[in-house]
Amino acid sequence: MTEPAYLTLAAGTEAVGTIEVKRSRFRGVVARAETEEQARDLVTRMRQDHRDARHHCSAFVLGPRGQTARTNDDGEPTGTAGAPMLDVLVGDGLSDVVAVVARWFGGTLLGTGGLARAYGDAVSEALRSAHLVRREQRMLSRVTLSHADAGRVEAELRSRGVEVLETGYADRATMLLATRGLHEARAAVAAATSGRAQAEPAGERWIDVPV
Repeated sequence: MTEPAYLTLAAGTEAVGTIEVKRSRFRGVVARAETEEQARDLVTRMRQDHRDARHHCSAFVLGPRGQTARTNDDGEPTGTAGAPMLDVLVGDGLSDVVAVVARWFGGTLLGTGGLARAYGDAVSEALRSAHLVRREQRMLSRVTLSHADAGRVEAELRSRGVEVLETGYADRATMLLATRGLHEARAAVAAATSGRAQAEPAGERWIDVPV
């Protein structure tokens, strides 16, 4: 069964946002994370980069169905930090992401409701600048053709909306294609090569698609 598509941050990017509530400052960072280890790496880095912050609260959600989710209130009252942060991520349809919010206490207690709003708002503020992509599961196929035809065929396939993931050159050129279905790949290859080449199935892969 094909997994559902979902939104995430573009690989290698982070989104940052800062808000202030009653002199308490909240700095939120959201990043791509595809494993729990990657998610915890951002928490560790935030602790190192902002040692003077009183709290470093976090939330992450992983997997195409958001099947792995964790939160940490880091000393704030239970449920006032990590949970509202996670609610923002899930509410925006995101997965494979981690959010960390560092808080510098401003001297005024915010109450449980105020804290929950502030932590959620810090994540929302960070996401305003996020470079999002859509993760989609695509069918893979391979097509083999002559070196002389490779450049022209690749350009023709891309113009037809086919993702050309890689091209290898040995005795002949071999392209790895990603499409929503094998029929789409075979039709595009047949048209681009006047029927001289055929796309052969090569499994499935998750790919990032511009939003």
